[in-house]
Amino acid sequence: MDPLRLALDVPLRGFALRVELAVGREVVALVGPSGAGKTTLLRALAGLVRARGRIEVDGRLWLDSERGLDVPPEERSVGLVFQDYALFPHLSVRGNVGFGRGARVDGLLERFGLERLADAKPRDLSGGERQRVALARALATGPDVLLLDEPLSALDAHTRASVRGELHDLLTEAARPTILITHDFEDAAMLADRVGVLVDGELRQVARAADLVAAPADASVASLTGANVLPGVARPIYGSLTELTLATGERIRATDPVDGAAVAVVHPWDVTISREPGDDSAQNQIVGRVASVTELGNRVRVRIGPLTAEVTRDSTERLGLAPGQTACASFKATATRLVPGS
Repeated sequence: MDPLRLALDVPLRGFALRVELAVGREVVALVGPSGAGKTTLLRALAGLVRARGRIEVDGRLWLDSERGLDVPPEERSVGLVFQDYALFPHLSVRGNVGFGRGARVDGLLERFGLERLADAKPRDLSGGERQRVALARALATGPDVLLLDEPLSALDAHTRASVRGELHDLLTEAARPTILITHDFEDAAMLADRVGVLVDGELRQVARAADLVAAPADASVASLTGANVLPGVARPIYGSLTELTLATGERIRATDPVDGAAVAVVHPWDVTISREPGDDSAQNQIVGRVASVTELGNRVRVRIGPLTAEVTRDSTERLGLAPGQTACASFKATATRLVPGS
């Protein structure tokens, strides 16, 4: 049996957060847009907001609203890492880690590589070091559940990349039910065993990150994984092909059987770019103006009409791509997924 099981109902402005989830000794990341209810879920688990439903941890009930049971926050065995880490500025690293009731500092400073910083104050630490202190403090009381609120958002891009791998290893070593929230799918994919997509208080899909990319349940899931989403109307045509007519009039083909309102899902790395349309009947092609050309390391993201393509820098230089030019974005029918639309 999974050590953490929850079924929560929390009224929010405009909608209700209704989530059922079971978490083993693993990391589950919840990703979604701002205002989807992610932070509220963490706060409800910690007992910091009123909720209806049920929370069970290792056979002990923290919440059972039908029985009138609601364990107060100080009696819930939770380690909480805040978005800004919330370290006490007047305490040393050792003082911060040992602040909680029953906290055990011995061994944690060494385990988190903080021994030489034991007497330092938070103002003297880097972003990655502050994160390690916050995580060590959260684990110092031996919590049954670990909760992390946007653990990488306070870091700059350079630090974020290096700290992400370090955080993954620390969370894996912690080996306890862990829920972290983020708006960044790449962070979720790198840090978590499973990823849940939360939209308007509803958990749309929970799966391994690779499975969310390969088989999104709906357009919201696909969009949060970074895919292009193209709504239209689908109809079966010859063979096993389906044709989707976009609102702009273009027609693209896919191999998924859908009839009626649908959304095409195309990942940027499956899109190629040329200056002129080709004559390959196996390719979907959309011609449009280049809206933007953005370099990301050795890759370049090019926006053409409704599509974003991710190509090599050599390709963009060879094609001489620049905003305002006309180009053609191509992608195979077999690389085009269709999910039902609304």
